[in-house]
Amino acid sequence: MLFILILNKMNPQDISNLSKSIAQGIYKETMIEPGFYILKFNNETPDNQLFKRDVNADFIQFHFCVKGSGSFGFNNGNYRLPIQESGSLLLYNPQRDLPIEVMVAPNSWVISVLLPIKKFHTLFSNETNYIPFLSGENKERKYYKDAQISPSMAIVLNQLMNYNLHRSIKSLYFKGKAYELLSLYFNREEDVDVEQCPFLADELNVVKIKKAKQIMIARMAEPPTLQELADEIQLPINKLKEGFKQIYGDPVFAFLFDYKMEVARQLLASGSHNVNEVGLKVGYSTASHFIAAFKKNFGTTPKKFIIAQGA
Repeated sequence: MLFILILNKMNPQDISNLSKSIAQGIYKETMIEPGFYILKFNNETPDNQLFKRDVNADFIQFHFCVKGSGSFGFNNGNYRLPIQESGSLLLYNPQRDLPIEVMVAPNSWVISVLLPIKKFHTLFSNETNYIPFLSGENKERKYYKDAQISPSMAIVLNQLMNYNLHRSIKSLYFKGKAYELLSLYFNREEDVDVEQCPFLADELNVVKIKKAKQIMIARMAEPPTLQELADEIQLPINKLKEGFKQIYGDPVFAFLFDYKMEVARQLLASGSHNVNEVGLKVGYSTASHFIAAFKKNFGTTPKKFIIAQGA
């Protein structure tokens, strides 16, 4: 079965905080500023859902798959571009309108950011050489790029999907997160020129580094040492450290700390575990150490965080 939600041209006042629900699947659109939107596609149903929205040629589009998978259709659905979990797409075509037609798989989350290209140019007005398609010869050409979501971007995306805020500050919160997401998108070390970073040209090493990340996530409560991890993936420890930072933007244990804190935050927000249980699940044998780590990362204690969630 396929559910379809189609959004044609609408008044900005009508879509500044739009929420449409089909069964258990939810589409939400939030206007950050005039012409600047965050779209959230949250399909918790067992069926594929197709969402359509008009987007003209003035907009640059960023799409992020937070969970599950989806695909974007073009030319009336004759061509589909897949997007997988932890993947992103950047789309821009100044020559023609590029309406969104996204098929969201069951139990999948997709977040999209729409931004007028003129507004986008102002964000990097002094950095046009850094953003390749903003150079004079490229700014009128269509542009496409797929990339992986970094751990820091994943945190922001999850914060956009799961938040508990008073509606009076939601607009400010979303605005801050939208700009944070864009800054993180264009500040990833994996965008370094491969010729200047030969390590990234070695596909086998990249596969090993990705395996290292999965090992750390799977064993976050009792992670291996760097040497043990290097031995397991059969890569010299210096290559492991260098490559992990190049691909994911952080050293191995800095990445693991951010991941553990986000898992802890989600578990506490769910209300299904107490502080001690959450600490143990993410690898802290004593509650005091977990509380200190949580406060260092989020600026508040786990207990105060739980209280705030229930406020």
